[in-house]
Amino acid sequence: MALEKLLKVQERLWAPEDLRKKANLQDYAAEYRKSLEDPEGFWGAWARRFHWEKPFEKVLEWTLPEHRWFLGGTTNAVYNALERNVERGLRNKVALLYLAEDGREEKLTYGELLDRVRRLATGLRRLGVGKGDRVVIYMPLTLEGVLAMLATAYIGAIHSVVYAGLGVSALRERILDAQAKLLIAGDVSFRRGKGVDLRSIAEEAIRDLPLKVVWFQRAYKAELSEGHYDFHELLWGNPPEARAEMVDAEHPLFILYTSGSTGKPKGVVHVHGGYMVGVAWALRHVFDLKPGEVFHTTADLFWIVGHSFGLYAPLLLGGTSLLVEDRPDHPSPGAFYERLAHLGVDVLLTSPAVLRTLRRHGEARPTGLRLAASVGEVLSPEIWRWTREHLAWPVDNWWQTELGAPALATPPALVASFEDDRATALAKLERAAINPSAMLAPIEAVSNAAR
Repeated sequence: MALEKLLKVQERLWAPEDLRKKANLQDYAAEYRKSLEDPEGFWGAWARRFHWEKPFEKVLEWTLPEHRWFLGGTTNAVYNALERNVERGLRNKVALLYLAEDGREEKLTYGELLDRVRRLATGLRRLGVGKGDRVVIYMPLTLEGVLAMLATAYIGAIHSVVYAGLGVSALRERILDAQAKLLIAGDVSFRRGKGVDLRSIAEEAIRDLPLKVVWFQRAYKAELSEGHYDFHELLWGNPPEARAEMVDAEHPLFILYTSGSTGKPKGVVHVHGGYMVGVAWALRHVFDLKPGEVFHTTADLFWIVGHSFGLYAPLLLGGTSLLVEDRPDHPSPGAFYERLAHLGVDVLLTSPAVLRTLRRHGEARPTGLRLAASVGEVLSPEIWRWTREHLAWPVDNWWQTELGAPALATPPALVASFEDDRATALAKLERAAINPSAMLAPIEAVSNAAR
């Protein structure tokens, strides 16, 4: 007990006044109360911002532990991320900025991204992939990986991305568990200037499996056997004929396996309706993204943070997302800051591990960031202060793969505190004790949400 008291820091800090006054979430207490007292009205109003081919009849059916959202409604998350934005005048707005490991920069507008997704989706359908089929994706963080995810979901199939650092047994286990019909794989990824062979891992993982494979070939273009196809030929060899498959709100969007560090990996399923509404709300209200801003997360696209806030949420809000293939401090510690400034990043989502690395390098410089959010582990007071001084106002938050978006956080309009182990519960969450020894207490803004 004495040690715990010594470790606690009594400090309460407010974001700069201008940041608080312009925050998207102004009256947290009222919004939180509304989400609990009238969840149908609260979430229904936000959900109606999106396109529903068939309007939902009921917002929520909640019989613990079972829950279903937007009952009777049909929609498609990728349609809402792309077509909906094109139809409302964003065709020529940049949707994705991409920085490859070799320093090459690319960008895709909403119109260009929709065209490529439709082309690849047409190709996937011609390979026999359709609604409800599972497609495993084992690719480096590239625009092709993004297209694979979006095109799969666009036609109602279910993507299951496997991080391109996992080995043969992990990949094979996930292919079998998901009962995949197709594998989309890269031949090589790059980390800190070094190539990582993915082809041999993928080939060994699918040995003796009756599986079609689409290869994204960067190193060299190999002769492919029957049942194997070249990614770019499939993309550019097909017209943009495909149209979005409208699915039930509870239809799976993707399966994402947990790391397995605490046991057998679990296949977590997120669905089109609830996930779409939830992650978009979080990006708007927790991470405070505003129209015209650029968002960047240092998380790999193929973990849940990358799925939610590297790809889906920014596109659903009509924003611009920056994707970077390599590590934040590659090719030099200063590259991170130069990248943010050069590409005009406004809001950053990273992790305490990355922040500690940047602090250790000691080469901080102005970036133009407005907010710097952190997730993944406890954000210590020391690193919180460094982030505030050298990057931007910190937004701490806690969640996990199963949740898809933050459950506890410190949005910019609320006070940040290092006083205790409590954290701010977000909409429609009855907060339980985070620390086993903690008592439930009135809602208030407290930093270190991951504690």
